[in-house]
Amino acid sequence: MGRTVISPRRALCVAVLALVLLPITAILTTPLPAAAEPHKRSQAESAALARRMLAKLKVARPLSLRGYSRKRFLPKEGRRTSRCSTRETVLARDGRRVRRNAHCHPVKGTWYSPYDGKVLKSERYVDVDHVVPLSYAWRSGAKRWSAAKRRAFAHDLVRPELITVSHSANIAKGGQGPQSWRPSRRAHWCRYATSWITVKHHYRLFVTRSERTALLNMLRTC
Repeated sequence: MGRTVISPRRALCVAVLALVLLPITAILTTPLPAAAEPHKRSQAESAALARRMLAKLKVARPLSLRGYSRKRFLPKEGRRTSRCSTRETVLARDGRRVRRNAHCHPVKGTWYSPYDGKVLKSERYVDVDHVVPLSYAWRSGAKRWSAAKRRAFAHDLVRPELITVSHSANIAKGGQGPQSWRPSRRAHWCRYATSWITVKHHYRLFVTRSERTALLNMLRTC
């Protein structure tokens, strides 16, 4: 067989093509990092921050519930954020494909309850929960607050204080702290503990010894 002769021009084209394809080949063959890694790092960082905040919280015995009333935090249950109430604002924020009527009330949508993993397709089965219950906050120091600060706490849309959950989970929780109640869905313990600590740290509410221990135990799931 005769030897194939490659012209200088063709050899140049092959060399240029190889240089163009080399970076693409490297990209395709380089293994991508696991998708879960950033989430793990983020969750670990959140837990580390929560532990530092928890360490700064005062540990004390709970105050008396005497004098507590929901109206001390919510003198007007229908308080509105612009034209919508706080509840309506949270339902619109947390739901999917939420439709509201002319009065801002949700008439259709789907909501997910992180406490128990339920998917709720009617607003009737959804509650807006204070991560740190109002009565619990009262016994943790809010009893000594001004009326304005208690209202701000009850309507806080910035910190992870107000979330949508199933009515059944909210009833089961009531005014209990993490030492007495925790979400039935274990996968939410980390988020629940970090949210609880974030709220208490921002508002400088104290914790009890048993509450602190329960929060540290939940942070171990992060």
